[in-house]
Parts: sequence; C-alpha cells; structure tokens
Amino acid sequence: MSRFSQRLKELRLEHSMTQQEIASLLNIRQQSYIRYEYGTGEPSLNTLMSIAKIFEVSTVYLLGLTDEY
Repeated sequence: MSRFSQRLKELRLEHSMTQQEIASLLNIRQQSYIRYEYGTGEPSLNTLMSIAKIFEVSTVYLLGLTDEY
C-alpha cells in the first residue's frame, strides 16, 4: 500500500466517512475511489486537490512527502 493510499484510508476513517460518501463528494464512482485506497489507481490533479480540501490537509501530506497537515 502506498503512503498516499494509507493516508487516504486513515483520513476517511478519522472523519467517519464511507467510501461512497467520499466518492459522491468527488463526483466519481465508488469503484474509482476504492482503487485509490488500494493503490491500484491514482487520482487526477484536480481530484487530489479536492481530496485535500475535503480532509483539510495539504496535497504534499496526502502524497506522503511530509508528516505535517
């Protein structure tokens, strides 16, 4: 599991959200979101930025480049 996938799942669980809820907020299919969490798919830059906004973290944190939000 990539650092991105791991952080994505951790953040979703910390916010008590389902995969479907996040997918809906991102306007993508749940299966696409699941691929991000399993590391078999990567979001577009726009989707990555939207994920960061939802969880109120930086994109560099999501990507595992820093440990600071």
